[in-house]
Amino acid sequence: MDWLLAFLALFNLVSMITVFTPRAIPRKAVPWATFGTALLATELAWIWLPLQALLALLFCLGGALDSTLGNLALIVLLITWPGLVWSMWKSTKAEETVESALASGLGPDYREQVTDGRRDQFRETISFSDWSNPVGFGHPDVDVIKHIPYGPAGVRQQLDIYRPRVIPEGGCPVVLQIHGGAWVMGDKGSQALPLMYHLAARGWICVAANYRLSPSVSFPTHLTDCKKALCWIRENGEEYGMNTDFVAVTGGSAGGHLTALMGLTANRPELQQENPDTDTSLQAAVPFYGVYDFLVRYDQHPNRSVYQKFLNGKVLHETVEDNPELWDLASPVAQVHEDAPPFLIFHGTHDTLAALRDAQVFAEKLRAVSAEPVVYVEMPGAEHAWEIFHSMRTEHTINGVHRFLEWALAKHRAKQADDAPAEA
Repeated sequence: MDWLLAFLALFNLVSMITVFTPRAIPRKAVPWATFGTALLATELAWIWLPLQALLALLFCLGGALDSTLGNLALIVLLITWPGLVWSMWKSTKAEETVESALASGLGPDYREQVTDGRRDQFRETISFSDWSNPVGFGHPDVDVIKHIPYGPAGVRQQLDIYRPRVIPEGGCPVVLQIHGGAWVMGDKGSQALPLMYHLAARGWICVAANYRLSPSVSFPTHLTDCKKALCWIRENGEEYGMNTDFVAVTGGSAGGHLTALMGLTANRPELQQENPDTDTSLQAAVPFYGVYDFLVRYDQHPNRSVYQKFLNGKVLHETVEDNPELWDLASPVAQVHEDAPPFLIFHGTHDTLAALRDAQVFAEKLRAVSAEPVVYVEMPGAEHAWEIFHSMRTEHTINGVHRFLEWALAKHRAKQADDAPAEA
């Protein structure tokens, strides 16, 4: 039993190091083990702490304290447990962080710009029941239609639709969700479920799309597949209750990278050769913890060679030397321009897999040229992929996304109304 208690203590010690230490990632390799440990100690700390206490009690009753190792292990646990409490406390800062960023980026009166009927859908308070079950997905007011093909490549060119059971006259605005997975794995049904159910229950239709993966394909195939899914929405969405006049895009990690590119490369013929006449402009973009510069041109982290070694030959099948234009195209920071849609960028201060500084630089460069607002939310204490399941931080995050999208929708419709007489 003393060895079990010692293992628990060591595991928790590693967790606390990750919780308290911001990182410039990657280092020598992609630290998946660190990521898993840290995620457990951040978003699930409120479950992990009492579970540890219960396990420690059982080990102690089983004789773990009969040895010096067991006693030392218990001391380590008692010293490190307050770190889990601190981690839980950091998550309480999410509401203030998100609202402050929105008010700063959109203006303190941004909520008033949303029409009354839609503003009534805002969730103003969060209760424990909203996040007590981290994997409690689903909603009684939401229908899900799965595995709709948008191309001929089988499961990798399919999408799922999350929509209200009652579709209003005129249809619902749309959010396209792009999954992450380092461009080599991932699935449309495994990410952003809290966000999609939340939005679908409040008058939005969410479309989660797969795309073909590396190393079987090279960039920009991931991007062109996402554009093909967007074209499917624009060409077929009305049949499913979508108002395709307003389409936003969101995604995390590799999906955040593709989300940014989707927002910045609208209507480029070379990226939508099968649908050259379909509008691929987007009315808002919400990337989460993305990668924004494959060339690391602004020294966002000191590990350029390791970072590019992962990408070279796997995600991009041509080297930087052989095709620098391809690597530039793959870098959202190189694609910023004045006509970008409104952006809401999320990144955690303790992200293990995507460098925080990369997001900071991207937000700075985009804000410097875009005519539309660029809202940047730097989430204190948050790990990569924090919003894939329910937590206090997740609920405040998706509330903020909802408010941003409603603001963008209201602004879009107001502009349409202003332009209407000129078109008549």
